[in-house]
Amino acid sequence: MKNILIFDFDGTLADTLDAIAQISNRLSVEFGYPPTSPEDLAELKNLSAWEIIRRSKISIFKLPFLLRRIRRELQKDIQYIHLFPEIKEVLEELKNQGYSLYILTSNSRENVIEVFQKYQILHLFDRVDSASTLFGKSRYIKNILKQENLLPSKALYIGDETRDIEAAKKAKVKTIAVSWGFNSPEILSRYHPDALIDHPQELIKVLQAMKIQE
Repeated sequence: MKNILIFDFDGTLADTLDAIAQISNRLSVEFGYPPTSPEDLAELKNLSAWEIIRRSKISIFKLPFLLRRIRRELQKDIQYIHLFPEIKEVLEELKNQGYSLYILTSNSRENVIEVFQKYQILHLFDRVDSASTLFGKSRYIKNILKQENLLPSKALYIGDETRDIEAAKKAKVKTIAVSWGFNSPEILSRYHPDALIDHPQELIKVLQAMKIQE
């Protein structure tokens, strides 16, 4: 039975924070929330997604529409989006070790594919899935496991936000949090991922220690 690694995209593999922050600020008046200053952004890194939403006072009913707009606006600037350093090499090594690689993202499938094609790594991934909501990733993880006929013990989710950890736990799969994305290491650790790493190369060592391939 194969073993799969399910990756988040934004903040985990690709550095999209500045682009998304700029887009969010441009849309703030239209969607009725205050723009975010660099100082505000530093504070938001220590909050969960729900805490950020409550702080912004944006209507929860507007969230799906805001997410779709951010995806479309990001498409216009997708040529400026880069993978984090050493991500490509780590993904290639994991593929060589026999892992099946998957993407589950709140970004659009088209945006992810365009970035992967630019870096010539699309072939490394068995599938790229886009979650239609910010908080529905657990359902998508379960669907992947069902469609691939896999037990939760044969999968692991890697992400940079507290909601990634929560989704993995709901789907009963192990999770690795990365500290180079959106949420700070401090708040990530409070959500108790199975591992918390500070550098992409650490992922290879942590996976060997966790022995998910047994």
